[in-house]
Amino acid sequence: MEQVPRQQYTTEFREQAVQLVLEQQVTIPEGARRLSMSGKTLERWVCRARRGQLATLGESRRPVTDLEAELSRLTRELAEARIERDILKNGPHGLPCPFCIETSGGTIFQRVDSGR
Repeated sequence: MEQVPRQQYTTEFREQAVQLVLEQQVTIPEGARRLSMSGKTLERWVCRARRGQLATLGESRRPVTDLEAELSRLTRELAEARIERDILKNGPHGLPCPFCIETSGGTIFQRVDSGR
């Protein structure tokens, strides 16, 4: 299973999200729903803000190098290519001939023998 990349929020977004909860008296689940984010993440931000540690959030994480970003991109592309290959290799049983598959890389056409 492919891992979903971590969402990165700006410092301003974090501060505004915390203000929404603390100053406007919005509940954490409601605030998270409005901001389309995890309630657990917002809860963690609010707790750190109450302790005065919100500004230090994320400082311990090192920046991603260009080489690491390229490796991540290539790994994702390889996983997608393997999925596309397996679809074409195994064939879509039950689809009429010919068929086409829409992928992020474009449309793939394949004709299936009528004897299948």
